[in-house]
Amino acid sequence: MMDLKLLGCGGTQPLPGRALSALGVTVGGRSLLIDCGEGTQTACRRWGLSMVKIDAILLTHYHGDHIFGLPGLWQTMAALGRTAPLTVAGPPGLEAVLAPFLQLAGPLPFALVPAIMTPDHSQLALLGGTVEGFRCEHRVPCCGYAFTLPRARRFDPARAAAAGIPRQLWGTLQRGQAAGGFSPDQVLGPPRRGLRLVYATDTRPCDALQKAAQGADLLCMDATYADDADLDKASLYGHATCREAGALAAAAGVRRLWLTHYSAAVTDPADGLAAARALFPAAQAGEDGLCLTLHFDKDNQ
Repeated sequence: MMDLKLLGCGGTQPLPGRALSALGVTVGGRSLLIDCGEGTQTACRRWGLSMVKIDAILLTHYHGDHIFGLPGLWQTMAALGRTAPLTVAGPPGLEAVLAPFLQLAGPLPFALVPAIMTPDHSQLALLGGTVEGFRCEHRVPCCGYAFTLPRARRFDPARAAAAGIPRQLWGTLQRGQAAGGFSPDQVLGPPRRGLRLVYATDTRPCDALQKAAQGADLLCMDATYADDADLDKASLYGHATCREAGALAAAAGVRRLWLTHYSAAVTDPADGLAAARALFPAAQAGEDGLCLTLHFDKDNQ
């Protein structure tokens, strides 16, 4: 399963009750953080995301409302005794962005491991799954992220016994590895659907996002503007309206949609949510602390 916590759903500036962009993803007790707006360390405490157990921080781009929380978060990690390396990923230009933040944070007891996510769909292995980067359409280079958690094929002990496979080899075969001249296909059922999260902000609706989001369990998407009256501004600044987010979710066939990254001018997302739901009824207005646990589909395979 995959636990998701929306730590902040605001854009541009923090507001009382609305923190800036950040999403926590937890699998098996370890986490990754997508974006790190100002005050993310406070949001982690408030919503119960362990800062010591974050293995990676994925940055979509380098506007301040997505990165200004980094030095404070690192200092807090250090104060909590973290010594394990921390991966920090983002589009090209990452190391130049990290350098002044490292000066602000001072010496850290853990290493920062930069990972450049280039437009050719770079991948990272994290939390037992795969993170893929894809190009978003914003005013600056911007990367969306698709995190896929695979599901193991079901092991059939009756088939293993009938094939005369020694029991000591079963565990290896169950992990998908050949052993003793036997193939995993002799004892494993067909592939099963895993879990997929797609996070995309800041961005206009675009083909790369729609392709990445195909069939996702959750799309967490830029919905900066509640009203299509702001379409001109959305196009100018590289954002989406709530209705556009709903339209893309419907076109991509996702299971759920979270609207996020509201403009400070959006004091109540209710009207925007209604516009999104007119095209995608499973849309939900993001709010700080919104949580969801994704489970593998039930099946008999």
